[in-house]
Order: sequence, then structure tokens, then C-alpha cells
Amino acid sequence: MSNYSFLDDYSEGAHPQILQALTATNSVQQAPYGDDAYSLEAKARIRSHLANTDCAIFFVASGTLANIVTIGSFLRPHEAVIAAASGHIVVRETGAIEAIGHKIITVPPVDGKLTPYSIRTALEANAHFPHMAKPRLVYISNATEIGTIYSKAELQAISDLCRERDLILFMDGARLGAALAGHKNDLTLADIALLTDAFWIGGTKVGALLGEAIVIPDPSLAKDFAFHIKQRGGLLAKGRILGLQFHELFGPTNLFFNLARHSTAMADKLAAGIAKGGYELAADTETNQVFPILPNALIESLNKFFAFYVWEKRDEHRSVIRLVTSWATEEAQVDRLVEAISSWTASAANLQPTMPLS
Repeated sequence: MSNYSFLDDYSEGAHPQILQALTATNSVQQAPYGDDAYSLEAKARIRSHLANTDCAIFFVASGTLANIVTIGSFLRPHEAVIAAASGHIVVRETGAIEAIGHKIITVPPVDGKLTPYSIRTALEANAHFPHMAKPRLVYISNATEIGTIYSKAELQAISDLCRERDLILFMDGARLGAALAGHKNDLTLADIALLTDAFWIGGTKVGALLGEAIVIPDPSLAKDFAFHIKQRGGLLAKGRILGLQFHELFGPTNLFFNLARHSTAMADKLAAGIAKGGYELAADTETNQVFPILPNALIESLNKFFAFYVWEKRDEHRSVIRLVTSWATEEAQVDRLVEAISSWTASAANLQPTMPLS
């Protein structure tokens, strides 16, 4: 039996409803390059969730491409990005933003997030013009790299500062579905469209084969955006493949939100079971990522049956692992993992010598 994967939320292919739609429409001729009927209707369906129904929407194949195209389109060569030191574009995209010529100014995160204070600090430390790159865009992700989410008040405060200081606020939404489905969430897609200058909705991690939807509420920022997508190799001849998947995700069955809710429910159950077993979490479980701190011997035991990342070493005897649940995570496997932790802990406790009675 192969190890069950908690490595990520894209180990499976695609939700059956999406596969069925792709198969059913396979022979239907459509216009190329995203001008097909499915893409157009998908955009209308996404806009129905937004306060601004004039938002420009573009589909691309991957999250890294969404970040490269958006940041590269918005910034002039001398302009820089402010991001948390733990941000995805800083630690998980192989220097993609630097490779297109833009400096990233990093600041320490607070629970994985940026704050108005950290942004102001970055602005003050990078103001010797024209000798320093000019901070122009603030990059945040929701959820963050440690699975935490922004509250509406937090996002409002950052948005207010960005507008006061003429900064572009851009949200990476690779796991936006999980963020919106989190039990602490008080944001909607409409709120995000009002408070940011651009954001993207991840499909890859919510049941699509691939695909992300970039949403740009500001018409001035959307101007000529399609040229940047083409220039970066992101304009697919068979754009229908991306559009059709979002057509299904945002259709009448609310597939996007239902699948996201399943992933966060499985994470909540997993976190509760681990905590009940007596183990701490390195970060609050707010979305579909769980970060337990476990003995190294237990981690070695779990590795025989489950796949996951060892995230960081905590001390000589313990490490933090990352467990990610998905739209397809089987509840029985969550129960199996919790039981494996419980059984190992009980066994380890029985091996410990007891103090003699006085």
C-alpha cells in the first residue's frame, strides 16, 4: 500500500465534475486564446461574486505565472515589491520576480502576514531616491505560507495605507478558497475586490486540473494586460481548458466553495485530533494546512505510512511537519493518521520507566 499523501492539495488530478465537463465539451469547436464561450461565461460567474462587475479577469495556467505576469505588468523597471520574508514569491518561486528585474524588499512577518507597521518600516528604509529601488507594490497572500488568513479589518488597514501612499496592493490567492472557507474568515470575494488593486483565485488547489483566475478591478492596471500574458508565454491557444474549469467551479453547484470547505473541515479535524493527543501546533490551523510539532521518532514512524513535508527543525528531538488537506482528502485517512499518532504516543509512554513508589 502506498503512503497516503498529505504533502499538498494538488496530489490528485481534478474533481469528477470538471473532468466530465471537459469530456462532454471536447468535440465542441470554440474560439481560441480565451475567447471561447466557456471562458466568457466563467468570467461572468466570477463577477457575480464581486461588488465591481466591470473587473477584468484573465486565466493563466499556474500561480508562479500569475505572480510574474501581474507584478511584471504593474511595475516599471526601477520599482520594487514589499513582501513578508516568508512570502511565497520570496521563498518558493526560485527568484522569479528578481529574474524579471524587480527587487523584493522583505520584512518580518507577524503570524505569516504583513502589517501596516511593517509596510511603513519598509517605506522608510527604502526612501533614498533615486539611489534605491522605489517601493511600489505590496504583495500579500491569503492564505499565507503558514496557513493563516487576513481578517477584513487587517486587509482594510493595509488597503488604506496603500491608497494613502500610492502603493499597489496585490493578493496571491493560491489558497484563497481555503482562506474563504476558514472558520475564522470574515472576508468575501467582493470585499477583496474592493480592498485590493488585483488578486487571483487559485483553481489548481481547489479541484481544477490547473488554472488561476487573475482579477483586476482597476481598469488602468488592466490595460494591455493580455499583451503581458502573451509575452510571458501564458496565453494558451486552447484557453477553453482553463475557462471551462472555472465555469464549473463557479457554477450553480458552488463547487469552488464546497470543495474548499471540505479541505478546511478535514484540516480542522486533523488539528483537533493532534491537539487531543497532547501535541502543540506551530501555527493556528485557520485553513487547510496543519503544522504540528512532533518528536522526530514519531515523524520517522509516520513516514512509513504517510507522505508530508518536514517543515523545520524545532530542537534536537522535535520538528515541525506540514500536513495539507485537499478537496479530495478522505476522512478515513485523517482518522488513520490521528490514530497512528495516538498509538505511537501510547506505546512510547508504556516504554518509559515509572518512578518507584516511596
